[in-house]
Amino acid sequence: MTITTLDWIVIIGYALGMLFVGFYFSSKNKNSDDYMLGGRNMSPWKVGLSLFATMFSAVSYLSMPGEMIKYGPMIWSSLFALPFIYLVVAYYFIPYIMKLQITSAYELLETKLDVRTRIVAAVYFLTMRIVWMAVIIYMVSEKVIVPIMGWPEETALFVSIAMGVVTVVYTSFGGIKSVVLGDVVQTFILFGGSIVAIILIVNEVGGVSNIIPTEWPSQWAEFEFFDAQARLSFLPIVITTFGWYVCTAGSDQMAIQRYLATKDIRAARRMYLNSILSNAVVTLLLAILGLALFAYFNMFPDLVLNGSSIIDEADTLFPRFIVIGLPAGFSGLVLAGLLAASMSSLSSGINSSAMSIINDFILRFSNKTITDKDQVKWAKYISFSIGFIIVLLSFVVGNIKGNLLEITYKTINLLVAPLFVPFFMAMFVKKAKPTATFIGTLLSGVTAVLISFSYEFFGETISFLWIIPGSFIVGVLISLVLGFLTNDTLETRKKEK
Repeated sequence: MTITTLDWIVIIGYALGMLFVGFYFSSKNKNSDDYMLGGRNMSPWKVGLSLFATMFSAVSYLSMPGEMIKYGPMIWSSLFALPFIYLVVAYYFIPYIMKLQITSAYELLETKLDVRTRIVAAVYFLTMRIVWMAVIIYMVSEKVIVPIMGWPEETALFVSIAMGVVTVVYTSFGGIKSVVLGDVVQTFILFGGSIVAIILIVNEVGGVSNIIPTEWPSQWAEFEFFDAQARLSFLPIVITTFGWYVCTAGSDQMAIQRYLATKDIRAARRMYLNSILSNAVVTLLLAILGLALFAYFNMFPDLVLNGSSIIDEADTLFPRFIVIGLPAGFSGLVLAGLLAASMSSLSSGINSSAMSIINDFILRFSNKTITDKDQVKWAKYISFSIGFIIVLLSFVVGNIKGNLLEITYKTINLLVAPLFVPFFMAMFVKKAKPTATFIGTLLSGVTAVLISFSYEFFGETISFLWIIPGSFIVGVLISLVLGFLTNDTLETRKKEK
């Protein structure tokens, strides 16, 4: 199974185009504020699409149709959380953060708590995002591109390196402006790819009615409002979705960087609304695409490679259809879109990670004055180093068991809630105690690991959907309880000094 010469031209053309964007914007960045925040005056709709594209990576794009095929429409439950997420983020987090005029999200924690909490939060963020980027490279190279193209497994290394090199080059040279523009282009490709794929499949199977199952497939989960033992049930999905978005919006440098890239609170709210609406539309589209793919490969089972079952190959059916079901040229465009989705997330992760390292470690602890020019130079060096690390780490990720969605939660989402614990204490608890919050943040991370790998530790499996709410509740409760038992406030420390 191969793609045509025209497809290759499209894919290579896209990669060269992104390199051009990076070099173009390199001359537009006059200082570190331009490089990291786009001068704090970027277009809300572009930044909104960038935030959506950053968080909705190729992993999400590929896992949702497969999740629909294997487990059914329970994934739509997440949409019920979106209005509540917007209200919390737009009317509390964004005004709170925008008034601070910070560069790094973790500066807030030192102001409200102490430097220890700032550092542990920055370490959590860097760990989470470096693993996240490694997962993306692994999924796209080893689980998508190489199997579909029929290449030997060894070529996954070269695919990973190629993705890493192109992404690091245009990110390190162009800064946040090149990242945002790349995200916008990628978003339109992903929207278009989903819609065209659905239309073509509906035409192939003989109409919309033929993609809707006439009876409930045996592998689909039955609807459960609440079941702590079930892999998926309505309330845990809503809670986890709400928790993930709120935690990410309130503590993740990649999200906060985008608020700060807009000119004011109103623009930041419009940006976030655009992001969350884009997410809702794509979630609906990809779930429908999952139904369509299920119908298509049931009708043409011989198209599943190596005699495998549709269920076993659920995560690879969409990229496989891109190659065999789309017209020449368009296959290349959508495959470029998948690579772009990965590169988009990688570029945002690299840019935000470099920004955090510079602000939370180099500038914070350096005894020397570092100029804007030197900051940009450091950002480029750090970006190249991160790119090298994530390519190597991507080969470790393959040892984690589970389908795409489960691997996402077990690795990418492992530290989402622990990272948010100190922000919650700083923003919502007026007399938060630094030491208590520091300990609560650490133990929240331990809890997340224990839940994620519960079978390995206890011999019992706890649903991955409980990683975020469970670790968050433990972290906050420990911070509050220890806070009542100590007198370690920021004011007390200042008086003692």
